[in-house]
Amino acid sequence: MTTDSSRSSRNRLLLSGVVQGVGFRPFVYRLAHDHALKGWVSNSSKGVVVEVEGEEGDLEAFARDIRAKAPPLASIDKVEIEELPPAGYQGFSIEESSAEEAKSTLISPDIATCKDCLKEIFDPKDRRYRYPFTNCTGCGPRFTIIEDIPYDRAKTTMKKFDMCPDCRAEYDDPLNRRFHAQPNACPACGPKLTLAESGGAEAGGKLTGETDPIEAAAALLKKGKIIALKGLGGFQLACDGASEAAVSELRRRKRRPDKPFAVMMRDLTQIKEHALVSGKEEEILLGTGRPILLLTKRPGSGLARSIACGLDRFGVMLPYTPLHHLLLNEFSSPLVMTSGNLSEEPIAYRNEEAFQRLGKIADYFLLSDRDIHSRYDDSVVEVASKSEVIVRRARGYAPAPIPLSYDSAPILAVGGELKNTFCLAKGGHAFLSQHFGDMEDMETFAHFEETLNLYTKLFAIEPASVAHDLHPGYMTTKFAASLEGVRLLGVQHHHAHIASVMAENGLQDKVIGLAFDGSGLGSDGAIWGGEFFLTGLEGFERLGHLKEVGLPGGDGAIRAPYRMAISHLMAHFGRDLSSLKLDLLARVDEAELENISLQIEKGINTPPTSSMGRLFDAASAIIGIRDRISYEGQAAIELEAAANHGEEGSYPFQVKAEEVEGRAHPVWVVDAGPLLEAILLDLENGVERGVIAARFHGAVVDLSTLITGRIAEATGVNTVALSGGVFQNRLLSNKLISRLNSLGLEVFTNRLVPSNDGGLSLGQAAIANFILKS
Repeated sequence: MTTDSSRSSRNRLLLSGVVQGVGFRPFVYRLAHDHALKGWVSNSSKGVVVEVEGEEGDLEAFARDIRAKAPPLASIDKVEIEELPPAGYQGFSIEESSAEEAKSTLISPDIATCKDCLKEIFDPKDRRYRYPFTNCTGCGPRFTIIEDIPYDRAKTTMKKFDMCPDCRAEYDDPLNRRFHAQPNACPACGPKLTLAESGGAEAGGKLTGETDPIEAAAALLKKGKIIALKGLGGFQLACDGASEAAVSELRRRKRRPDKPFAVMMRDLTQIKEHALVSGKEEEILLGTGRPILLLTKRPGSGLARSIACGLDRFGVMLPYTPLHHLLLNEFSSPLVMTSGNLSEEPIAYRNEEAFQRLGKIADYFLLSDRDIHSRYDDSVVEVASKSEVIVRRARGYAPAPIPLSYDSAPILAVGGELKNTFCLAKGGHAFLSQHFGDMEDMETFAHFEETLNLYTKLFAIEPASVAHDLHPGYMTTKFAASLEGVRLLGVQHHHAHIASVMAENGLQDKVIGLAFDGSGLGSDGAIWGGEFFLTGLEGFERLGHLKEVGLPGGDGAIRAPYRMAISHLMAHFGRDLSSLKLDLLARVDEAELENISLQIEKGINTPPTSSMGRLFDAASAIIGIRDRISYEGQAAIELEAAANHGEEGSYPFQVKAEEVEGRAHPVWVVDAGPLLEAILLDLENGVERGVIAARFHGAVVDLSTLITGRIAEATGVNTVALSGGVFQNRLLSNKLISRLNSLGLEVFTNRLVPSNDGGLSLGQAAIANFILKS
């Protein structure tokens, strides 16, 4: 029946946001039928375009419902409506996707397997029974398989698999939940799973008696073997989480002596057997992102101790792909599930690459022929102050944009050197990349460049300006300098940390910024890291910091906390430390002690540093917790874990106000010498280590509160921003926020991006935009 165009109106709607690959077009199709409207819906490079024709009241109701009733995985940023003359449509249809020059479509992250798909893979009567690549428009791979937009199968790594008639019928049916599910497949037409030996030869039944690759892999895991399995964003290494022998062997082969492993558990019930879980933590575990969540160990857990040696917390996640669900169903114990790489390398994501790089780690490989286009690690999050806080932003979260409270110019911010991410900003969005890691590794740097090329293509951002760290030796700084035809904008490291908090919280006015981390090049050439700023996006004033001490051996001191302990002790007690009753001095070789002393005394390869992270390192070594580290932040992490949370004591410190000519405010300088004296006295008196660690934390809270309060009083600014890797310490952060709130100060922190250097690029982009528009 033809619509009476004389009584009808027609609207064209352009919807932008995460509206592709999330079941949006079939939703629009059903909604149009519910409101008796005619027309069509299509994906485009700008978003989703809808033309609807009908009565005015029905058009108004449709426009309201398209926001109110949108699919749960959709995120609508904007709805633009244009009134057009009636066209006399005869029905409602879903049209082919169209490409346009101005691409701005937002792409959904990969999504955990939904309940409907899980029901199918465990139903013996279903045609997808035990099929490890089952998905629908509500779940499954997204960004990891996309090569270009619009998001259609031909532009994904699924293009080589032709759908069978049954899958095609689902794909073409607007009322089916697999309508235009681009990775749609089944055992008859989709990717296949195989179990192979490290040399690449197919294994399976000849090893275990099982012909099903998943059953065979589970049988091998029960024998203590290490399996490399191909996940959504790359390979993961799995072993029995209850076997100390298997976990220890994985540590040896992976060259990861201490850094905690993540554990995947079958369901929430199993997690609660091994960890303490709050309501908010349960919500995160069951969410569509399925990150690794840092949880407190439950006493008496039967997991291998070496999963997280010496720590009270460990990372836990639930299965997020059909393959994981099927494997955990066969293997009833928790599985260690860690990135498929050697320490600090990027995760392996191609089959041949996995054989080459993981051949000496994994005993067997659980492979598929579905290619991964973008490699992604698992995201890591925690709960602080009853809110989700991102520690590592990757699978399930990236590339979802960070909404901005301002309209950004097209900008690339290349981030820092460690825990690297980049940020592409344009309009009201900041697209933060997934976590890359240490940029000194050439494979990681190549991964960075590949992903940057992908992001600029998918999000159609051609940046005319590039923000970078001030450190000339960073690979990212050198990369920025190599780019042609762009304006380079250097941004101080700690200013970027505070700006990241401002950007994600929509703060425009000046704030008191506390930037505590391990290291970052200061404006004066020293290594900063214990900073109190009065700052806005336009610039900062350094109003406080830790007293500088030497960093003996430069970066070598970062890997050897005992060096920082000696430096801090010498800064307070002088060169001769022989009178101190301290076990640390006996643990350091006499010749090395003399060498360190000479380095500090003569300033040889000993740059000055105000780093709070290095003060934590020094305290950890002095107390006897950690002299040397095998992963970044280990000494501070173990210091926090050792702290007795019931201890409310603190240690003294000295604060001196230094007047600076031409400056309205003094600079508050913290001398940690009295704090060290008090630690040594407690050690001499036999005070237990956990109490000393807690009192050290109390001192940092006290000094931070004191200086922040003085700055607030002097400037009239009552908004505080906390950022930098040190603030991942929950004991410190929670106590400090509470104390600052008691002074009437409003405190903001990073939650959408990491407070460590993983959030640095967002702050760089925000500062760069201010510079460009000022």
